[in-house]
Amino acid sequence: MSSPKLDELAVERARRLVDGAERVVVLTGAGISTDSGIPDFRGPNGIWTKNPAAEKAATLQNYVADGEVRKVAWQHRLESGMWDAEPNVGHHALVHLERRNKLHTLLTQNVDGLHLRAGTTESKLVEIHGNVREVLCLDCGERAPMQRALDRVRAGEDDPACRSCGGVLKSATISFGQGLVAEDLQRAEAAARACDLMLAVGSTLAVYPIADVVPVAKYAGAKVVIVNADETAMDSLADALVQDRIAAVLPRIVGMGT
Repeated sequence: MSSPKLDELAVERARRLVDGAERVVVLTGAGISTDSGIPDFRGPNGIWTKNPAAEKAATLQNYVADGEVRKVAWQHRLESGMWDAEPNVGHHALVHLERRNKLHTLLTQNVDGLHLRAGTTESKLVEIHGNVREVLCLDCGERAPMQRALDRVRAGEDDPACRSCGGVLKSATISFGQGLVAEDLQRAEAAARACDLMLAVGSTLAVYPIADVVPVAKYAGAKVVIVNADETAMDSLADALVQDRIAAVLPRIVGMGT
């Protein structure tokens, strides 16, 4: 249900911008997945707010150097509610946008895989921070399904190593201190320059370098729509700014159900 303070004019302005666009690039952050039961990181109920040790495990240097940090990280992965999470109406709204033949590229900061599960075409998706569906060996680069590694943890291995080379395994996500994939960054920038509308959803727009796609798109001539429950670092760039629950307003903005 929408907030009684919802700016209906802003929602209508955003909807009209989407209707008039032909090449929409979407950037999503943690806020689009909170209605699926996945908490954000630094909010009042965020993962790192409640458990600073989890943030330590998200730093590559700590993870590689300290076996105890890895053991804690594997237990967190095992107990994560992410495996039971289902896409919410916000994810499905972006699938609807694709079905309207308006989605150029979907850039996501999220690692939960819910866009794919909702039905977003994989070739249109850039998971800029990786994903939790796979594990990666930091030594030989081999990838394997995450659930296979979690089965080993359930069976008693508290820090499973790569079965090919004995190296350190971690989720195929980008940790602090770990470089982003250059090809993903290049694709994101190219999409931002090519779009006629940048739609930022559920992101504080304070995590770089991916947040740069918003001003890149703006200065290349695209309109900018920002949808988030709270203020973002780039609200001043928005041609339409909607502050409310994403699940309540995004379906309306993309014309879902009309």
